[in-house]
Amino acid sequence: MTRLPAAPGCAADLTSHAAWDAGAMGCGELLLELRFRLQPLQAGQRLSLVARDPGAVEDMPAWCRLTGHKLIQADHPHYLIERRSDP
Repeated sequence: MTRLPAAPGCAADLTSHAAWDAGAMGCGELLLELRFRLQPLQAGQRLSLVARDPGAVEDMPAWCRLTGHKLIQADHPHYLIERRSDP
């Protein structure tokens, strides 16, 4: 597990169960790969992601809303995503 520092004044649990550094991968390819990276995780487990593509700032929150995954932290280029429950 990886632990990210909490934002100032925040006592949130930022533990992750997996980590992936996507580097400067473009968001189209990144989001497709992200789907596969989240699949082996159990519902409620978290993935720590580093995505340096400038589009990730807008794309990550939108993708999480559309797919039902929870964006726990977004501090570009660092993101913490919690896997949704399967329907």
